[in-house]
Amino acid sequence: MAGLQPEDRELFEEEATGLYEQILAEGGLPADDARLAAGTPVRRAFDLLVELGLLQLDSARTTWRPLEPSHAQSRVVTPLGTEGARLIDESARWAKAFSSLNQSWRRSPAASESGPFLYLHGEAINPYLTTLVTEAQEELLTAQPQATRSAKTVSDAANRDVAALQRGLSMRTIYQHSARRHPATHKYVAHVTEHGAEVRTLDEFFNRMIVVDRRVALIPAADSLATAVVVREPAIVAYLVDVFERAFARGRPFASGEQRVMKEIATEQRAMTIRMLIEGHADAVSAKRLGVSPRTYAGYVAELKDEYDAETRFQLGYIMGQRGIAGQETDGR
Repeated sequence: MAGLQPEDRELFEEEATGLYEQILAEGGLPADDARLAAGTPVRRAFDLLVELGLLQLDSARTTWRPLEPSHAQSRVVTPLGTEGARLIDESARWAKAFSSLNQSWRRSPAASESGPFLYLHGEAINPYLTTLVTEAQEELLTAQPQATRSAKTVSDAANRDVAALQRGLSMRTIYQHSARRHPATHKYVAHVTEHGAEVRTLDEFFNRMIVVDRRVALIPAADSLATAVVVREPAIVAYLVDVFERAFARGRPFASGEQRVMKEIATEQRAMTIRMLIEGHADAVSAKRLGVSPRTYAGYVAELKDEYDAETRFQLGYIMGQRGIAGQETDGR
């Protein structure tokens, strides 16, 4: 039956089957039943049963009668099975066609010229990444230093990553602490952790990175965020994995809402702000390293001025220097 979507199946499983069994036990459903009024919870399930051919109005047009499910089943399941077989055959044909291209590529000069590095630009990045994750067999390691991705990008990533988790892959992700204030990221984390992923945050982290099965890594190019570099050199991939492991070990669980953990995170961000000030970084650079907007970072600095009763940044730096504050203290003071 054309037009049915996964959400229709969920409605059928969760509500419509129960309604059908109730109507079956009662011998029918009056056409003027108050529960069938537009907008009621029962109405959607009822409409689906009618669409599937599981309910039929009697000749007197007063009662909806249940019909045998096997007829509706054949109309729904058989076309899906046929389409599934067609897609499997089509997939095999595409794989065969690509196989010959892969052989041609390996024999070409271009393959030896690209070596263990491949540069992807602009719109070519996401399709390549999706394919890479789809082909993963064991593990995904991801680092997202700033939570500035759009809600749609995060949603697409959630669908892709959940599909990988459902195939049995393990997945670990690191964000900066600032990601905890990003609603779309919160939704993403809730979605993937529900399926077994581990997510942690740090006060500062290295650049964006994805490692698949510890054999291939995707990192941004040094001169452009619109360009990604695919790395297949084993020694470099192993080095990136080691950096990730050390950072992940220091991270704090994203899902933890304990007051103590949130206080410790605030202390780490405060200490990081102090270090940025002492090192003399511009606001834009400091904000980027903390994963916050320049306006938010300026607010952090203003709070420090108030705390140390300083009118200028120079005065703030002098006072902190006098007190031996370097941003390395465990309590931030």
